[in-house]
Parts: sequence; structure tokens; C-alpha cells
Amino acid sequence: MTASPAGGDAGSIAALEQLYGPRSESIDRANAEVLRRLDESVPVLVDVAAARDVVPQLADRTLLHCGPQVEWDAVCDPLRRSLRAAAVAEGWAADVEQADRLLADGDVRLEPATDHATVVPMATAMGPSTPVFVVENRQGGTRAFAPVNQGPGETAWFGRETPAAIARLEFLRDVAGQLLREMVVAAGPIDVLALAAQGVQMGDDVHMRTQGTTSLLIRNLLPHLAALPSPGRIELAGFMSGNHLFFLNLAMAAARSLTLAAEQVAGSSIVTTMCRNGTTFGIRLAGTNTLFLSDAPPVEDAMYYPDFGPDVAAPDIGDSAVLELIGLGGAAAAGSPAVAGFLGGRISDAVAVTEEMAMICAGNSSRFQLPTWDYRGTPLGVDARHVVDLGIAPKITTGILHASSGIGQIGAGVATAPLACFRAAVLDLAADA
Repeated sequence: MTASPAGGDAGSIAALEQLYGPRSESIDRANAEVLRRLDESVPVLVDVAAARDVVPQLADRTLLHCGPQVEWDAVCDPLRRSLRAAAVAEGWAADVEQADRLLADGDVRLEPATDHATVVPMATAMGPSTPVFVVENRQGGTRAFAPVNQGPGETAWFGRETPAAIARLEFLRDVAGQLLREMVVAAGPIDVLALAAQGVQMGDDVHMRTQGTTSLLIRNLLPHLAALPSPGRIELAGFMSGNHLFFLNLAMAAARSLTLAAEQVAGSSIVTTMCRNGTTFGIRLAGTNTLFLSDAPPVEDAMYYPDFGPDVAAPDIGDSAVLELIGLGGAAAAGSPAVAGFLGGRISDAVAVTEEMAMICAGNSSRFQLPTWDYRGTPLGVDARHVVDLGIAPKITTGILHASSGIGQIGAGVATAPLACFRAAVLDLAADA
């Protein structure tokens, strides 16, 4: 926390005087509507389909990637490997060497997933054949999408481009996608955040840790999995039971459906996009089309696998920070002993993260309540004014990838969003009289 408002920065102080002064009434009114949309809408899982069939404006020969727009020359190593693996899995290249040439020559178009109502975790890259969860927010009139989670180990979303990583993408496309679709259709619409609310009670932050919520989802789907006639159900069952982050991508799609509805509200100071590609970090406020950028930060509060440390860690990456914007992830840290383990091992340290988030949020969730925080609702609605005023940036629970070797995940921790992009957003909001 800064000792003086906005760290003493004169331009930021002048902007805050406008936004907390003459503009406060209209901003608070807009913020109240944003909070209502984030808190009251009920996103439901309705389908699993190939991205080309449902994701809006997804052209052929296009890969969607995490974070803000990035040109090939600036793509970080883990995301490069994931993009190459995706190009091979799409059948555009025979191997990763050919895929590299196609990408370098611009023969494959790169676009941010967030521009297509889609969110992807870590270093995920996805093409038109990728199976995606389809989530509807009927109250908000929005749909959002996220690819089926690739699972642990040798996988492209962790920045790997091995034959095994490519084979996992092909399995999801050729086997898992259609079977999951049959299961979801048979199960009927699934209230995604009702499951997440139960998971929070079980110690999930529903970002770094989703074991409890994943188990709840699999329990709901199990009768329909068992009823499938395809022999592929056995391989799918093994994949699902071994994937403790299976629910992560679905939660992200639900969160994006909420923030898409919130983005329709003009004049708000609440953040509705927070994404990173391993090179840059971007935020957007409700009611604007401008993405404010900073360098992607390191993950400073972290635990590493043996023989690894911050000197070989890639910067923060992925679209999963959308979860922090709806009351999960860092906002729910106080209820997760797993998150505490990355912050020194004390639950009080995890509580401190949630309490910091409360200082920069406009309200509290009515659906995500923390037993270890006196059953209060998790902080909801990151207010860029408070971030700049207090000098407290959102905390993001996340995994850590190796920066250059292609070995994949090397740890996990809690990243702090860069303040600079919030200052830029506040200055822009103040200038928009």
C-alpha cells in the first residue's frame, strides 16, 4: 500500500479527484449495475462443440491465444511451443519445424481468444477443431467459450510441443469432445457457479486449486459417462479422473460470460478483462474497448519444483485471471489451504490476500462465501480507482512455466498485477468526460 494517494503521482491524483468527486455518482451507479451482473447472473454449461461451429468470427487458419494481441516475434517461448503444437494438431503442418515456419511467415493468423468471447488458460493456443465448453449467461444475454482442459503432464498448455502433447490435443478433438458433448446434452444445463460455490466450501480457490469442484462436476456427469456406448468412454474416464484441473476452463468460460455482460455497462471503473500472454498484461474497464497494457509480471510468491527457481521462470501467462474478477482465485484465497501453502504456509497469509482484494473491490459476492473468513462473500468487482488510490494491485493465483526449455510447469504461486495499466485506465476514464 502506498503512503500517499496514488503514490503521490500528480496526474493520478488529479484523475482520482474527478472520479471520486464530480464523477462519483454516475460511476457508482454504473458500478452497482456491473456488480449486479457479475453477482446475480447464472451461467450454465449447455454444450461442447468444435470451436469452428460456435466461436464467433473464428476464421480458418487461425489460432487463438491467451492474453493481448502479440506478434510472432514477441511471443514468449512457452506460447510459441503451444502454437506450434496446435498448428500440427490442426493438420496445417507435418511437424513443429514446419509449424514454426508457417507461423513465422504469417501463414497462420494469431488472434487473442478474448476478442472471440473465449478464454484460454496458461500458454494455451487453440484452433478451429478444438472442442470447447459452451456456457450461456441467459440473464446477461451472453455466451462464452473455453477449450476442454488438456490435463496435467506433457501438454501444450504448459508450453510443450512433444509428440505426447500433440497426441493429447488430438485425443481431445477426436475422442473427448464428442463424448463430452453427449454427456452434457444428456445431463441438461449445468449451473457452473453453483458447483464452484460448493468447491469454495471445500477449499478450492477455483483457480490454482479446483480438485473439489472437479470432483463435483465428474459426479454429475458420471451416470451419463457410464451410459455412453463408445469404447472411448474408458479412455475419457481415465483422463477426467486424472485431471484435477478439469473444472478450471469451465469456470473461466462462466466467468467470461459474466464479464461480457458487465462490459455492456458504460462509465464504470470496474475491471472486466485481465489477461496475459507471457509478454504483456492487459486490462479493460466495463464499457470500453481499450485494452491497457503493461509488461507481464513475474510470479513472485511461488513454490518451485526441485531444481527450479525464479531465474528460469516465465512471466505470468494466461486468461485465467478472469476468475479473480468474479470473486474466485486470489479473492477466494482465504478459504484455500492450498493457496496458503504458496504464501508461507499460514492460512493468515492467504486471508491477507483476500483482505487486500477486499480493499480494491466494489462489493462482495453473494454466492462464494468463505468459512474461514466468517462466511463473508469473496471480494467482487476490482475497482481501478481503488487500485490506483491505494497502490494495491490484484493478486492472481497461477501456475509457473519454464521460460525457455520446453519442460513445462515448474511451480505455482501468486502473481501481482502491474499497477501501470490500472493507472492508464484511470487516466483514460477521467479524460472521458
